[in-house]
Amino acid sequence: MGQQQLLLIVLGVIIVGIAVVVGINLFNANAEESNKDGIVSDCTNLGAMAQQHYKKPGSMGGGANSFDGTGGANGVAWAIPASLEETANGTYVLTPGAQEITITGSPLTAEYDWDVITTVTPLEIITVIQ
Repeated sequence: MGQQQLLLIVLGVIIVGIAVVVGINLFNANAEESNKDGIVSDCTNLGAMAQQHYKKPGSMGGGANSFDGTGGANGVAWAIPASLEETANGTYVLTPGAQEITITGSPLTAEYDWDVITTVTPLEIITVIQ
């Protein structure tokens, strides 16, 4: 009877160990997906801000139908606000153009090997995870 109880205890410890490892892996995967969703959200928000700037007249501090301020009189180039260049989710870099800009969001955690690339035009915001 003692050997059977010992075998059940060992088997129970192995099952609990496997369950803990699976739980840790699920937690890490969920954390990465959450970070990815946060960066996509931040990039979409920045894209909406850029579109708003694009449509605003130059006399009101907008881009006058361009992202880089070359579209009309008194146009101003759009830039990522300094307080949003780095958030709790990641860091953001702008590649400007007159009719299209690209916002690249990178996670703060070096373990993740992907970036979020958001292309903003006057009419749409397209996000790709690479």
